Amino acid sequence: MKLKLPGQKKKIKTPWGSVVKLYRDKYGIVHVSGRDWKDVAFGQGWVHANDRQLQLFLTRILIWGRSAELLAPEEELIEFDKLMRKLNFKKNLSKALEELDSKAREMVESYTEGINRYMEKYGRVWEFKLLGYRPEPWKPEDTILLAKIFGFIGLADNQGNMEKFIIQLIQKGVGEEYLKELFPYIKGKIDYELIKKVKLEPVIPENIRWKLGLPKFTASNNWVISGKRSTSGTPVLCNDPHLEVNRLPAIWEEMVLRTEDNYAAGVTLPGAPGIILGRTKYVAWGATFTFVDMIDYHIEHCRDGKYRRGNRWIPFRVREEVIRVKKREELVVKFYENENGVLEGDPEKEGYYLTYHFAGADESGAGEINSILGVMLSRNVKEAMEAFRKMRISTFNFVIADREGNIGYQMTGKTFKRPPHIDGLVPAPAWLKKNQYEGYITAEDFPSLYNPEDGIIVTANQDLNYLSDSVQPINLAMSPYRSDRIKTLLLSKEKLSVEDMKKIQYDLYSIQAEKIMEVIKPHLPDSVKGEILKTWDYTYNPASVAPTLFEGIYLELLRKIFGANGFGEEVVDYMLNETALFADYHWYFDRIILNENSIWFRNKSRDEIVGEAVTDALKKTPAIPYGETREIFFRHLLFGGRLPPFLGFDYGPVQLPGGRATVTQGQIFKSGGRVTTFSPSWRFITDMGKDEIYTNLPGGTTDRRFSLWYTNDIKNWLTGIYKVLKLGD
Repeated sequence: MKLKLPGQKKKIKTPWGSVVKLYRDKYGIVHVSGRDWKDVAFGQGWVHANDRQLQLFLTRILIWGRSAELLAPEEELIEFDKLMRKLNFKKNLSKALEELDSKAREMVESYTEGINRYMEKYGRVWEFKLLGYRPEPWKPEDTILLAKIFGFIGLADNQGNMEKFIIQLIQKGVGEEYLKELFPYIKGKIDYELIKKVKLEPVIPENIRWKLGLPKFTASNNWVISGKRSTSGTPVLCNDPHLEVNRLPAIWEEMVLRTEDNYAAGVTLPGAPGIILGRTKYVAWGATFTFVDMIDYHIEHCRDGKYRRGNRWIPFRVREEVIRVKKREELVVKFYENENGVLEGDPEKEGYYLTYHFAGADESGAGEINSILGVMLSRNVKEAMEAFRKMRISTFNFVIADREGNIGYQMTGKTFKRPPHIDGLVPAPAWLKKNQYEGYITAEDFPSLYNPEDGIIVTANQDLNYLSDSVQPINLAMSPYRSDRIKTLLLSKEKLSVEDMKKIQYDLYSIQAEKIMEVIKPHLPDSVKGEILKTWDYTYNPASVAPTLFEGIYLELLRKIFGANGFGEEVVDYMLNETALFADYHWYFDRIILNENSIWFRNKSRDEIVGEAVTDALKKTPAIPYGETREIFFRHLLFGGRLPPFLGFDYGPVQLPGGRATVTQGQIFKSGGRVTTFSPSWRFITDMGKDEIYTNLPGGTTDRRFSLWYTNDIKNWLTGIYKVLKLGD
């Protein structure tokens, strides 16, 4: 019998003779109980195959670069497969099992058994029958590859694309002093003549339908307070990772795992065992994306299939990948590699090209598995911090709390030890000896914090380099708006409760709006629209007209400052409307607006530009409630937008709360022609003095459209209602 109904219980037997108990509670969340973590991992694999089989195997198809072979012979899928093969996550995968800790390996193998036992008994879901796809048995390598790629997805789209955008600005002739004001981490002199000769390979477009199956970490909030700041006298930890939410099923599946002496509760990622974010009886943890620079470009001088080093010409290593295409001839794609990564171009044709260098490329992926499963076995913050340092590919800010009353922070990842004159944002010629890299900075050197005196740790993708005495791993952080707002709210009361934390997670006040309105206010007219903005409280209330008008003026300011006399109006519009670049890096553009003497204003004063922007924007911006500009649909992973609404595969429309700088971050933009979002993909609060967690999720437990659990938590997520999961014996 499958596990479908509320209150339903089931026992399943492992291949080694143990019995695992499954129970689905009133929220649709499955509780998996076993003797030890090996037993529980088997049950978790079984549940993922039961609840998220579509997501599970579609993700595997994507990360192996086999979508054109197994799904459809479409050009966009072929291009995506080429991208996956180019990145070569399979590299060193064979040694990953050997590098797993003994308990981690046991859990991965047991999890694999759970998936395959389910598939043997119940078979494939109807969507795969429709596609003519028969899933091959799951392998431990599939889990490790998912772990390798998980932390990379947001990183590749964010840091790498922004670095390439900087190169494009240089080629367009944007002056050096302008670039250095916009991006203050750029150091040294820019070689414009050389960079203008570089032949750029276009960024792979993002309008790939099947890419919906891959989670994209982009932003997030997390914070933890010590017991001296909580009403309970014990630490309270909160997390809301910001990912793309306008999809069904939700990226995460909530689950409760229990052994004879411990529990782990929170969110799981179909394809991997364990709890990714959440808590055990002893520790709790939450993550935000770090924006550590793990991707660099290098300029290579190439000819005759070789690259230059000093006066020598060295052959590239050539890697051939066979891409099979359903009902079509297979493709053979060549990739040219050296110590700096994968070449973007044809080295047979003389010229200057870029190599794409990912700091984690040589890692097996075992570190990510060892880390997460190691945290579940930790008994206190220090042990959890040590476990997180095993992460070598994923770059996150983890906040941690334990039952003993300790709190901590650990940054993870791996980045380059660059020569002092290289910043990682502007590529340097690789043939010069002075530009050769010196190895890597690892997590042991990264920022960390243990029991700060003020009893507060907040991360929201801001610059956290100051927490290290020796390294500066971040060179393109997000804005400090959300972290500053959270700190302000945490300091507004002497003691805070779980109810206070709920209010903070749903806070809609924008420090960005507050600061930029100081520049705009003197230019507002004595009109209805002007008066609305003059009395605005800087809250992105969906019923308010003011944020709609502010957004109109703000975007007009960007076009006027960075358009005709900067990047070009078409570039600004494309960046704003068709990419994630501005969504991630708006802080750098805001710094120009807030600097009265910026050189970006050129021959005009800031007052002149702001006055023109206010006049033009108020003429064309409708005075409508902000919520009416925020309507989105939650789209089905496979059939989103393709089937009649009455069939219920899509959910909506709903109004996405928040803005780019509110704690409840709610960003909507088009990426490659497809509407996408950044918003809390899960909200989580826990007080270490109690065996319980408070959560909500933009979706449900399962990817089965006709299940009770397909969309059951969306209304709670929208309205601020939290489930309470009791975790005691």
